Amino acid sequence: MSDLTSNLNRLSVPETPRPNALRRLFAHPHLSQYRRLATLVIVANLLYLAMGLHDGIFWTHKGPALAQLSNLAVANLTFAILIRQQYVINFLFWAATRVPTSWPLSIRWTLGKVFHFGGLHSGGATMGSLWVAFFCGAALWELSNDSPRVSIELGAVSAALVALLIVMLVTALSPLRAKFHNMFERVHRFGGWAALALFWAQSLLFIRGQGVSTFETPAFWALCMITFSIALPWLRLKKVPVEIVKPSDHAVAVRFNYGDDAFPGSSNAISRNPLLEWHSFASIPAPGERGYRLIISRAGDWTGKFIDDCPSHVWVKGITTSGVARIEVLFKRVVYVATGSGIGPVLPHLLAQQLPIHLIWATRSPRKTYGDAIVDEILRACPDAHIWDTDSHGKPDLAALSLQACRSFDAEAVICISNQKLTRHVVAEMERRGIPAFGAIWDS
Repeated sequence: MSDLTSNLNRLSVPETPRPNALRRLFAHPHLSQYRRLATLVIVANLLYLAMGLHDGIFWTHKGPALAQLSNLAVANLTFAILIRQQYVINFLFWAATRVPTSWPLSIRWTLGKVFHFGGLHSGGATMGSLWVAFFCGAALWELSNDSPRVSIELGAVSAALVALLIVMLVTALSPLRAKFHNMFERVHRFGGWAALALFWAQSLLFIRGQGVSTFETPAFWALCMITFSIALPWLRLKKVPVEIVKPSDHAVAVRFNYGDDAFPGSSNAISRNPLLEWHSFASIPAPGERGYRLIISRAGDWTGKFIDDCPSHVWVKGITTSGVARIEVLFKRVVYVATGSGIGPVLPHLLAQQLPIHLIWATRSPRKTYGDAIVDEILRACPDAHIWDTDSHGKPDLAALSLQACRSFDAEAVICISNQKLTRHVVAEMERRGIPAFGAIWDS
């Protein structure tokens, strides 16, 4: 890659004002919207904790206010789980993209970060686990003082739940999740189901000990919502036939037509073993056609086995869910930057032609790797696409190309679909220069 600083400094985008100091500060990866949302939830809980300690609301004449602690735990964990529900995600994207392109760019830029909602999930899960730990500590204190309000069973279940939540939080830390992704996924799936069962047991034991009606407690109804939310995607689990086109040993195109249709900016999860692992890929609908396609390229053990041993059927669950590129409609003109199979999430937007798009696609031997049909489809939809063959020309300076494209195409935003390092680099370089930029965040 050429000297990035030199290339970028030679280019300018006079039409785009330099962002203010606050936005430049928030463009730093450690201060992303994801982390700011997580911090917001955590700070709100800690302020409530401080207020409660000051006002004495966590203590009654009988001892610790166990009901208060229980309700706070349930509220945070319910929020954390529901914010990741597929229907809720689609609603968040729908609401964020209702704003017309006549609104100020700064507002649309902020709304385009809707996909950082995972920060709310992380903050809620963290604080929910902390409130569970507080409840457990209070319950064990009561138990040690022979309080009739707490049974040995409640203390044991609470301690087991805290231990399980700690394991889930630790494995969700970014370094561990990236290095041991399969472990993270299985811990969260099976550990999550076990935690839900323990949460039910804890709540019912606590309600019984309080001598109140189960149906009158907020925890019962919150747990019903949590359970339904978790079960809903699995209620739509089905094994479906697929048609696979294999243009090379590096990538395949998988076609689905089982009754569900996709939309530009969406993704679907598939599996060959639904209890062990799921992989999400961008859905590629074609105008006027039923069903959708996925492009799967060799990027690990699972994708490699899929390409080498193409299945006749795969499992799908849940519904088609909105993703990062769904926010393109907030802008008048957009530059898409993609590498390799990142063209999959971009292709449906090229085909839909909802707004003017310029494409920069860097990939190895595009026709040899992805087939003539895909490349020709791209060129018909976007004749001026900048397709960079890395086998012939080496790796391009995508940040510099993106900046140049924004100037020549008069684009308002850049959407990058690539690997983690390159996506973060392109997004940071664009936003540092006052250009709204978006890409996957690999957080939650």
